[in-house]
Amino acid sequence: MPLVRTRRVIDAAGAAVVAGAAERLARDRGHRVVIAVVDPSGELVELRRTEGAQVASSRVAVDKARTAAIFVRPSRELEEQVGGGRLGALALAGARALTGGIPLRVDGQVVGAVGTSGETPDEDEAVSLAGAASDFSTAEARWLTAEGARLAAEAVRAAATARGVAPVAAVVDAGGELLFLWRPDDAQVASVQVATDKARTAAIYRRPSKDFEDQAAGGRPSALHLARAVPLQGGMPILVSGEVVGAVGVSGASSADEDQELAALGAGVVAEGGGPAAAVRFADAAVRARFETGGLLLDGPRYKLDAGRRTGPGEVELHEREVDIMRVVSGTATVVTGGDTRHELASGDVLVIPEGVPHQFVAASDPFLYLVVKVEV
Repeated sequence: MPLVRTRRVIDAAGAAVVAGAAERLARDRGHRVVIAVVDPSGELVELRRTEGAQVASSRVAVDKARTAAIFVRPSRELEEQVGGGRLGALALAGARALTGGIPLRVDGQVVGAVGTSGETPDEDEAVSLAGAASDFSTAEARWLTAEGARLAAEAVRAAATARGVAPVAAVVDAGGELLFLWRPDDAQVASVQVATDKARTAAIYRRPSKDFEDQAAGGRPSALHLARAVPLQGGMPILVSGEVVGAVGVSGASSADEDQELAALGAGVVAEGGGPAAAVRFADAAVRARFETGGLLLDGPRYKLDAGRRTGPGEVELHEREVDIMRVVSGTATVVTGGDTRHELASGDVLVIPEGVPHQFVAASDPFLYLVVKVEV
């Protein structure tokens, strides 16, 4: 699986088109409303307010749009659940069960949402639907995948274990939402939330959380008032081709400086392996971590690099359009190719299996570790 994926998000120009279309309908009908357009994470991109709209509608419109974005459905559905007796829906984190929020979709993917407040629920929703039906533009953005988040956390885990410390590592997406959490048995409970807060700060402010700690300590205590930020070092953004795709937060190591070092290590692993033009390099800690379970290291346009791990024999394999190039890292194994040719493998050996050749591990030490490059032909 790739470490980073490309998705579409509403851009500033697109949000203006959505809000404009919704505003035209509202004015034509004499509605006094506020219209909000948000991105897929529910963050505000555009706000419009017609003459005479009530002040409170500004926040309500944003709440409706955010609900539609993060729950990827019209906010009416949540209000209908509550009205139908499912009162537990009122406790859903980030939700406002109020009609008027509509997701913005492109090819089935939610790229943002629009919310309207100020008139009746049906009238609010009609205004939002007019905006959603407009021909709006989007932009491509890179986002961290679950696999990328796991790799970053595993790099922190491997390094922390080697150092004899037990912090919590949290990995979030570009919108600051949690993707993966590593919590060792000896970690302090408080570090779970602190690590997540550090990662969120680094993601949504597009900079290390240490910047805010330095500001607060350097005579700017107002940094404590920055929305959704914690001025504590240990949060590092993950950059791929200059774009923030997520962030890593670490809390509970031996010191704040070590939190920062470990977060930088985890973020660097994805940054080095996540972009099409990035250098193909991995920190030793990340490679060791991957070999503990086996799995993908790199997913290129026509090749993949796997950290192979076996503990015994396997099934017969045949790849019609892939060449396997194996290099043994440690252990021993016996591979049979073509049905009758045996290859005894040991550390340092290289085995190339062309496309269309059946092969099988008939024996393997526990563990048998090897790198395998799968090349499409």
